[in-house]
Amino acid sequence: MSDMASLIERRDRAFGTGAPLFYDHPVHVVRGEGVYLFDAEGRRYVDLYNNVPCVGHCHPRVVEAIARQAGTLNVHSRYIHEGAIALAERIAGLHGPQIESVLFGCSGTEAIEVALRMARFATGRSGIVCSNATYHGNSELVSGLTHVGTARPESETVHAFPFPETYRPIREGLSEAELCDAYLERLSDAISRFEASGAGFAALIVCSIFANEGLPDIPAGFMRRACELAHAAGGLVIADEVQSGYGRTGRWWGYQREGFVPDIVVTGKPMANGIPLSATAASRDLMNMFRERTHHFNTFASSPLQAAAAMAVIDVIEDEGLLESVGRVGAAFKAGLEARKDASPVIGDVRGRGLFLGVEIVRPGSREPDSARAVAICNALKDRGFLTSHAGALRNVVKIRPPLVFAEEHAEGFLEAWDGVIAKCGA
Repeated sequence: MSDMASLIERRDRAFGTGAPLFYDHPVHVVRGEGVYLFDAEGRRYVDLYNNVPCVGHCHPRVVEAIARQAGTLNVHSRYIHEGAIALAERIAGLHGPQIESVLFGCSGTEAIEVALRMARFATGRSGIVCSNATYHGNSELVSGLTHVGTARPESETVHAFPFPETYRPIREGLSEAELCDAYLERLSDAISRFEASGAGFAALIVCSIFANEGLPDIPAGFMRRACELAHAAGGLVIADEVQSGYGRTGRWWGYQREGFVPDIVVTGKPMANGIPLSATAASRDLMNMFRERTHHFNTFASSPLQAAAAMAVIDVIEDEGLLESVGRVGAAFKAGLEARKDASPVIGDVRGRGLFLGVEIVRPGSREPDSARAVAICNALKDRGFLTSHAGALRNVVKIRPPLVFAEEHAEGFLEAWDGVIAKCGA
């Protein structure tokens, strides 16, 4: 048995058979630096997937902040530590005036669950509306939002609307404005059915850029009007910024890019560059109501170690000009992919914002999704030293989401590898 096969067998015994792994031939990573990962044989890969180390693997300033704090103090959340307070203040300051207070957790799932409960307490109603191809987390409550109306039926407290997109619209032949209206009608229907059932409408929750849906281009003005619709119905708007936040689109938050103002904002993965940390941010009134109703706490959240790591991440983003870099590099990278679209019949669409791009893979001459080919492309890119994955509602979108320190030279190397892979896999 090879060393890799033996390691996978040990993993199955230790974790339970079926724990997810990327690629037909998995990568055994042992070290990271910047945009690079290195395997056990010393091979270097360009990481185009991980948003957890958002300022790069093992960024020296983050590593130093973690080591310094770990060598000084780390305690649970029921002592006063100024670092955690300062972090909450700083995160609130990255939003508009509607965000004043922050509740820290250790996972995006936890933060989403807090947001859902907060909305239900604030409105006195229970109905949650999400898209029909979303994912927000793994707990019993939060997993009930996953692929509602497609893979699972709606429930008494969760309704879904078709996620907005222009590539595969719910009705053909409509102008962009008409298509926007058509999607808003479906959203309005999902909300109004709660009123009819007696559950009442508590909140609309969306990833600000519909990342798990496949980064669709959406009709202009949809999110602003969806927010207005939710508020008019007496509900709140929750923005899941776990994937779209922390500069991913070239702005601090995806909701800024999409032009709407949420009541509650959830962040997670990128916050502390690998130290588990998440946050639910809202107005002081919403937060105080939640505190009064729950006495919620998390032993490991609001810790000095989390605060030190997260403060260093924000410092790096600001001091290294990463928002500007993401916008510039992302635009050039996307243009490079778009320039290759007409050259291959399997590239159906190129879309995304900043350093979060998606390439939709289809059967030649159609818009029929080709998930198997998308998987083959990701495997072939890995073999050439570039790590991606496939995602989207139909699992046929090559997902490109590198650390924010990804630069033009890395994009150029990827595009060269992409050309070779498409020549092989696109026939």
